[in-house]
Amino acid sequence: MKHYSGLDVSVKETAVGIVDEAGRVCREMKVVSHPEDLIAILQDTRWNFERVGLEAGPLSQWLFEGLAKAGLPVICIETRHTKAFLNAQPNKTDRNDARGIAQMMRVNLYRPVHVKTLTSQKRRALLTARKLLQEKAISIENDIRGLLRNFGLKVGAVGALKFEERISELIGDIADIKEIVGPLLAARAKLRLEFSRLHGKVLDIARNDATCRRLMTVPGVGPIVAVAFKSTIDIPQRFKNSKTVGAVLGLTPRLHESGESKRIGGISCCGDAMMRTLLHEAAQVLLSITKKWSWLKAWAMSVAKRRGRAKAITALARRLAVIMHRMWSNNTPFCWTREELPSASHG
Repeated sequence: MKHYSGLDVSVKETAVGIVDEAGRVCREMKVVSHPEDLIAILQDTRWNFERVGLEAGPLSQWLFEGLAKAGLPVICIETRHTKAFLNAQPNKTDRNDARGIAQMMRVNLYRPVHVKTLTSQKRRALLTARKLLQEKAISIENDIRGLLRNFGLKVGAVGALKFEERISELIGDIADIKEIVGPLLAARAKLRLEFSRLHGKVLDIARNDATCRRLMTVPGVGPIVAVAFKSTIDIPQRFKNSKTVGAVLGLTPRLHESGESKRIGGISCCGDAMMRTLLHEAAQVLLSITKKWSWLKAWAMSVAKRRGRAKAITALARRLAVIMHRMWSNNTPFCWTREELPSASHG
């Protein structure tokens, strides 16, 4: 007899639910959220697992890797789809959620999620840490501006490199204010230093990676976007059609259709928020800053003329994702003119 299991993971404990092919509950328990503890339960000779469901979350990649190496048929499933299914239950408990996930696996009503390779996970962690340091440094700069404004000292427009010099110039010999702002400037300097170190690591990755160098031939795409795109997509072959990349990154419109009503809304904003933001930034650079002309810029400007700049940037961000995936899949550089494009459309 086949069995199916659902794992409802939390930081300390994981609720495990096991059902048979008829839907009868065979066992329910809680174990420590560690691969070895889960393996000890799931590798019991009484169970013949067809599928083991694991909801995507902070610990899912670590647990998935451990269970997969043990030979268990583990599948990481999409969170929003799982939540919609489990919301049908009148009572929400860890035990009920684990049982519900097990039933989802039994009736084949789930949406699998790709679990990234270890290299992509490390690169993503690097990008996340880099962004966090940058945001904290900017936050401290804004706080310093606000503090000084209370005393009529206006910092004005100044770049990151000359920020500390400008603050020192404003404060002058006001000792008590210098004592307050000094520690903030020291913390900002440390954050900027560590940010530069991590930024350099990202640049080294882009410089030494052939795929990233190829993606950087696209106007508007720099090393940060290239490394982020490669770590997000991970394996290009998992997308049969390049056009689906835009939808996976939440850059396609929502559709609500019911009876005679059909409404198209804004973009879905599902998927990777960091990658979506970076693609929007790349689109803005291509549309506003890049001077070299290309068929892609001409297309984006045509959309901006018809639909407005905001919609053109979103459309261009989606198209950048599609083009970058096609370039990666075909090992080809960016084509600047329409005459260079292959016969197949780039989306």
